[in-house]
Amino acid sequence: MVLDKLGRALHAAVRKVTKAAYVDEKTVKEMVRDIQSALLQADVNVELTLKLCRVIEERALTEKPPPGVGRREHVIGIVYSELSNLMGKSGRLQIQAGRPNLLLLVGLQGSGKTTSAAKLAYYFRKRGFRVGMVCADTYRPGAYLQLYQLGEQIGVKVLGDPHAKDPVKLCKECVERLKSEGCELILVDTAGRHKREEELMQEMKTMAEAIKPDGIMLVIDATIGQQAKEQAEAFHSTTPLGYIFLSKLDGSAKGGGAISAVAATGASIEFVGTGEHVDEIEPFDPKKFVGRLLGMGDLDTLLKKMEQMPKGERRSLETKMALGKMSLGDFQQMLEAVQKMGPLDKLLPMVPGLGVSISKEQLKIGQDKLKKFRVIINSMTPEEREEPAILNASRIRRIARGSGTTEAEVRELLKQYEVMKHLAKAISRGGIKGPLRKLFMQLE
Repeated sequence: MVLDKLGRALHAAVRKVTKAAYVDEKTVKEMVRDIQSALLQADVNVELTLKLCRVIEERALTEKPPPGVGRREHVIGIVYSELSNLMGKSGRLQIQAGRPNLLLLVGLQGSGKTTSAAKLAYYFRKRGFRVGMVCADTYRPGAYLQLYQLGEQIGVKVLGDPHAKDPVKLCKECVERLKSEGCELILVDTAGRHKREEELMQEMKTMAEAIKPDGIMLVIDATIGQQAKEQAEAFHSTTPLGYIFLSKLDGSAKGGGAISAVAATGASIEFVGTGEHVDEIEPFDPKKFVGRLLGMGDLDTLLKKMEQMPKGERRSLETKMALGKMSLGDFQQMLEAVQKMGPLDKLLPMVPGLGVSISKEQLKIGQDKLKKFRVIINSMTPEEREEPAILNASRIRRIARGSGTTEAEVRELLKQYEVMKHLAKAISRGGIKGPLRKLFMQLE
């Protein structure tokens, strides 16, 4: 999970309230103390942390819960609300279909700007936009080749010329060409700068005046923590059209500090990079982000991931699942559908209560187990996959040998299959309600 350590620490702090027999002043103060420690360890600014904790403690001790809401739930709601405010705002970037939208990406060297450009291209292409990219970096050796290779990987056209002398002229020509070809989103990857923000802002101004973008996005490396504030402040004061892309959030213990530092400037974090691959990008929503940190999950994002799966894959099991007649072949199809949605360490934090309760070691075991289950099922005959009831001891022994696994692992697969079959039947009959029902129905 992104910010795994911070999430576990905050979840542990909140559990002091959820597990308490009675929520008194001592319980609240213990929770606030642990929240303060968790935020400081995540490199959140000391002044911001102390102010936040004072507000949480004061509200938790003085506010009366609304009618119908218990004191325990009200205190947790206060923590959720105040942490969401700390993480800032988002959601201002709008890409309009049917017309060219020009987005200029700027950032310091090493911030992950080129990879972030490819992630944005992938994200919007998956949502039906026609996307093109321009490499306006004529200084860094290999810049154009890197962006070109990423473009090929995701099926997005890349224009540029590593031998060009004038990056502004090159950029204008490439942008006009992509506009004439009907691109709805054009991403311009500019040259990175060293640590002097003045140079970065001047480069941004010069390029912006030449191509007149619809928006400018600053890519900030989350690993710099509180130092992100200086970049965000300089950027935010220079342009009213500014957005922030926070990269490398998955590999940083200081990510919480970076997010809160940017939010304190009033700048808008639009996207975060959650891994090395081009599909590891998420729109930043402070409330959903805090919900995951506190173990509340994010079913909305998980459902959207499921909706990206081909409709045929989601619907082909519906009748069998409703009748409770799902075969092992159907079960394998479900496992493959889950794997297509992404690695478990990205998916499980979206399920309420799971993300912070499962260790990295357990996640790895879970991922490995999915792979083993597929191998076991592939070692069965078509008849065995269709009618698992015929799997006696000798058949299980043969399957274990053929798949390179143990008999215990084959039996574990059969047990998991039975659980899923009964769960699907309960859902189809209305025995499971709410978001969790919707979540599992998407798998149909």
